[in-house]
Amino acid sequence: MSSVEGGVPPASDPSEQSTAASAPGGNSGRREFCTYFDSNYLSRGVALYRSLARHAEPFKLTVLSLDLATERTIARLRLPGLEALPIAELEQAHPELLAAKANRSKVEYYFTCTSSLLLHLLERGNGAGTVSYLDADLYFFSSVEPVYRELGDGSILIVGHRFPEHLRSLEEHGVFNVGLLAFTRDANALECVRWWRDRCIEWCYDRVEDGRFADQKYLDDWPTRFRGVRVLEHRGSGVAPWNVETHAVSELQGRVHVGAEPLCFYHFHGLKKLNPWVYDSGLGAYRANMTPALRRHVYQPYLRELRDVERWLDEAAPDPERRWGSVRRFRRPYVSLAKGLLRGSLLIAGGRAAS
Repeated sequence: MSSVEGGVPPASDPSEQSTAASAPGGNSGRREFCTYFDSNYLSRGVALYRSLARHAEPFKLTVLSLDLATERTIARLRLPGLEALPIAELEQAHPELLAAKANRSKVEYYFTCTSSLLLHLLERGNGAGTVSYLDADLYFFSSVEPVYRELGDGSILIVGHRFPEHLRSLEEHGVFNVGLLAFTRDANALECVRWWRDRCIEWCYDRVEDGRFADQKYLDDWPTRFRGVRVLEHRGSGVAPWNVETHAVSELQGRVHVGAEPLCFYHFHGLKKLNPWVYDSGLGAYRANMTPALRRHVYQPYLRELRDVERWLDEAAPDPERRWGSVRRFRRPYVSLAKGLLRGSLLIAGGRAAS
């Protein structure tokens, strides 16, 4: 076993370390986050952890481990503030999940688990603090404090998709995005999460039907259905392929900015590894352009982080069953390559974009 076992994974740029201000409630200001992923998303989950280590200390990240390989790897790493919650443990605590599992695809079941995970952590806490859910493909570029300042004394924080006008039809999948949600441990938040959990147990499918879509469309009326809901307005938060075209990406004094605001976090939704060196950014699905600044300051640093994480994990916690998305994992990879070239959305890891 490598000597790095049990240590914090090396950061790509130690100069970017920052410490968050004390969080309201909780344990000595420690932020509490949760996410879930299986071994296919392991490197992204660890990249998320690294970004929190830079920009959200002190914190705890609970990972709902969706397969044994993920659970095993997290246990072997013994990273400070990182804890695995086996899926079997959540299913035991919430047996209604198992009933839902029988009639859903794998991804639909994962969606179903989001609200149960949050409820589990909110109810097992000490009655104080905030629990925030993060998609595993989020990555923080600067302090998390703008997010929590906007939550303030509220109970629930949600983030809009902020679709440009020509993508407004995509609101049939939800006005708000599940990628980041924050809940204070109070009666308002518990009422909301319990209601959401019950709805997801009843219906949570990867299709639009009767005004519903997966676990996400349920958020549409939260600002009027529940008390204490805040909608995040910080323009540097919630930047994603579906809205990045409305943001001017730049670098100012060593920090990535979108417009006038520092980039807080970016949602790398749709990023696909086509072979060990080539990625499709996913921007083409939203007719967004890979600008030089977006490539240089957002996507390439993230790809370098992913590759660094993969190398580190292979050394710190080797697993013969783990593959880092080699070309054989993808169906019709050359079709994907051709489409990416036509869209100008391909990236070369560690190098220039292929556009």
